[in-house]
Amino acid sequence: MTDPFVSTQSLTKHFGPVRALTDISFDVHPGEILALVGENGAGKSTLMRLLEGVFPPTRGTIRVEGREVSFSQPRDAHRAGIRVIHQEPEIVPDLTVAENVFAGDLPRKARFFLDWARLNHDTAALLKKFGIARELHPRQMCSGLGPAQRQMIEIMRAVQAGGRLVAFDEPTSSLTDEETRRLFAIIRDLRAEGVAIIYISHRLAEITALADRVVVLRDGALVDDLPAQGVTEERITRLMVGRALSDMFPDRRPGTGPVVLKVEGLTTDHVRDISLELRAGEVLGIGGLIGAGRSELAKGIFGFHRRSAGSVAIDGTALPPGDTAAAIAAGIGFAPEDRKEEALLLLQTILENAVLCVPDKVSNAGFYDRRKARDLISRISDKMRLKASSLDAPVTSLSGGNQQKVVLTRWLACDLKVLILDEPTRGIDVGARSEIYDLIRKLTDHEGLGVIVISSEMPELLGLSDRILVMADGRLRAEFARADASEEAIMQAAIPHGTAAA
Repeated sequence: MTDPFVSTQSLTKHFGPVRALTDISFDVHPGEILALVGENGAGKSTLMRLLEGVFPPTRGTIRVEGREVSFSQPRDAHRAGIRVIHQEPEIVPDLTVAENVFAGDLPRKARFFLDWARLNHDTAALLKKFGIARELHPRQMCSGLGPAQRQMIEIMRAVQAGGRLVAFDEPTSSLTDEETRRLFAIIRDLRAEGVAIIYISHRLAEITALADRVVVLRDGALVDDLPAQGVTEERITRLMVGRALSDMFPDRRPGTGPVVLKVEGLTTDHVRDISLELRAGEVLGIGGLIGAGRSELAKGIFGFHRRSAGSVAIDGTALPPGDTAAAIAAGIGFAPEDRKEEALLLLQTILENAVLCVPDKVSNAGFYDRRKARDLISRISDKMRLKASSLDAPVTSLSGGNQQKVVLTRWLACDLKVLILDEPTRGIDVGARSEIYDLIRKLTDHEGLGVIVISSEMPELLGLSDRILVMADGRLRAEFARADASEEAIMQAAIPHGTAAA
């Protein structure tokens, strides 16, 4: 194997009394994809910031091609060939594609004049190289571009600037399956060209499919550095959190309480003639392909989408159509798939987000009572093991897993009978997933709630659910008891009629 492009020795970072990283030593070689995995708070982001020159280490060294370096700012790391592509691409929307790709390195004819012809020509060559010349053109403005297109601009920026180590931080969190496949092809092409790759993801299936090596962090320490060939998700999970993936889904007795939610013939602009029942203490899974109508069914039950036919009843009492306030008052909580767009007020604090649905519980004589609010939410957030400096911290300061806990805290502050969870662990690390799975079990087994879980991840759907309903084309296509459900059976039912499997 070639000499490492980047190596670290005993890299340590303290923030006051808090140890974020302790004695991290590892190498990244040219033409290698190194996966970096760990729970939120394990130290992955801190390590990337050290490599990128955002702040210096407390102790330890970084070497680039055998030479010890000291970065005082990201520009120093860029000059050394190190680039980090963050989860939220750093694109200037009011500039063109070409200007963003060559930001900080615009070609000039003379000292004060840009060479627009060369800029657009070189950008066009990069667009062709990465297979997106039909999607983007050099003079196109970047406002309105999707996540995959913004990400491609960042990758091209890194490549044109001579990036010899490119780190990807959760690059597929907002991508479709097709966009993910294209990204993987580009990453493999970069590896073939001798670029060193660091790949950070919570999606362990991506790690096993893409990486050459896996470095596992836990609590700021490196717990293993192992070849990716032959490694299993089960082993990675055990290294990350100290227990196996299978332990997250222990056997349980299906809930047999009374019917708490009854849906009959529900029809909206998105789903047709849906009927289902949910019992107290039961976890009802809903599976299907993207576009099958799973999220739309949840929104129809919750009243976000107005129904044109059918009924929704809680404990035998029918709910009015298109009335989310009535659904909440009846005891339905809903955590949507896109928590940032549909669940959280990003400019507000954790506390303000958590009390949105319980104004009566946090008011005194009609006025907001901050002490009541803090007392109520503190008790719930402690049980949720919410990791935050303060309830007054902005919700944007939290990790994805902790943001999801804020959404769940909001609903647990209500008097719930039914909780609908749409992709509850999307973008969340395996440790936070385990905590959410534990919460679901407590809500059903000990508090008698009925829970609906919509999930695209088969292990999650199979492991959590007492029953599974499968949707296709906006309709229910199949129902499976826990004992009868399998990935093959669910996928067969999920394929729309008249569509062959690829």
